[in-house]
Amino acid sequence: MSSVKEYGRVLTSRMGAPAGTLETYIEVPFHLGDKKVFPDGLIRVKRGSKVWTALVEVKTGNNELQREQLENYLDVAREHRFDALLTISNEIPPAAGTHPTTVDKRKSKYVTMHHLSWTEVLTAAIMQKEFRGVADPDQAWILGELIRYLEHPKSGAVEFTDMGTSWVPVRDAVTSGTLRKRDKDAAQVASRFDALLRYSALKLGQRLGADVTQVLSKAEISDPSLRVAAVTDMLVSDGKMSGAIRIPNAVSPLTVTVDVRAAQITCSFSTSAPAEGRPTTRVNWLMRQLKDAPDTIRVEAFASRQRGGTAELLKTVREDPSVLVIDPSKEIRSFTVTYIGKMGAARLAGRSGFIDSVMDAILVSYDSIGQRLKDWSAAPPRLRKPEEVVVDETLPKDVPSAALSSQDDDTTGPSSPAAS
Repeated sequence: MSSVKEYGRVLTSRMGAPAGTLETYIEVPFHLGDKKVFPDGLIRVKRGSKVWTALVEVKTGNNELQREQLENYLDVAREHRFDALLTISNEIPPAAGTHPTTVDKRKSKYVTMHHLSWTEVLTAAIMQKEFRGVADPDQAWILGELIRYLEHPKSGAVEFTDMGTSWVPVRDAVTSGTLRKRDKDAAQVASRFDALLRYSALKLGQRLGADVTQVLSKAEISDPSLRVAAVTDMLVSDGKMSGAIRIPNAVSPLTVTVDVRAAQITCSFSTSAPAEGRPTTRVNWLMRQLKDAPDTIRVEAFASRQRGGTAELLKTVREDPSVLVIDPSKEIRSFTVTYIGKMGAARLAGRSGFIDSVMDAILVSYDSIGQRLKDWSAAPPRLRKPEEVVVDETLPKDVPSAALSSQDDDTTGPSSPAAS
């Protein structure tokens, strides 16, 4: 952090640190009662008379953060009036701003807890070096070496590779229709699904150089258990899990729905239809944007005063745009374009794994749909050139109404009577 100013600022600003001189230390010893504790690191940011300090605890590989250890560091931070405790591990909490380890709330009352997954650390590094830039060439090289290290398989910064022990029994229970809301495994799978969405958003952001985030309501952000409960209910009642990620400047959030019973994944973008033109003209407007998209994509049109939408595969719509028009007298207001993929069943990452199938569906849908769709906008008014105005040449030139007028059109109309 301290070696690359821009990168250090990106990470510390998320925790509320001021912009200033950044110092980092490793394994600073602290006395806590009769024992010594050694946090993995300490970050200090100075700006004028203001000093912001955070303790750091790091885990790699499959090692998880320990509650007792974190509570000790919270006690140290409170005793020394530090501002925060930052943890870094491969654990990805189901919602941004939440912590993967539950601690005594009384201990975190005066010290703010922050968590970064190694994927977030790597994503921030890639975006800073490849897209935002580093002013100093030496610092850019250092950041590049950090990226190279974190991307190495033996770095301990592992990717999201496991849906957890609950995945297989929940998957089988959904298929057989025996899953119950009170089953604890259902909530665990729902939580892992949201973590997978967050991970997928980070990986897509690495490719795009943009901040791709999971879409959550204000209530879900303040209370992540609401989101887990909603996904659990959907999984139990419908055999599905759904969520959305927001991609900057895309026409809409990307909605990802997993149908466990049908072993199918759908990824959808929605866009408003043009506000003018016949229904088939509006369909053709969409077809021009999807000219290179695969035939298996599903297109659904929604008309005003009509229940539900009219859906067809892209191949069929290309051949006959009118198949999406049920009633020509009703205006098409919006379209939903959906990629349909096969769901992997395996718990672990791999060719037949659930994780890879979801991530592949997100990447393919954005490549074939999301980055191609643009919102419609009305054409600006056009200036008429003098030569485009047609004047009735049969009228005498001395007739006042025969002079060039703003009322003249590009087609000859009936002549105005001469003024008496």
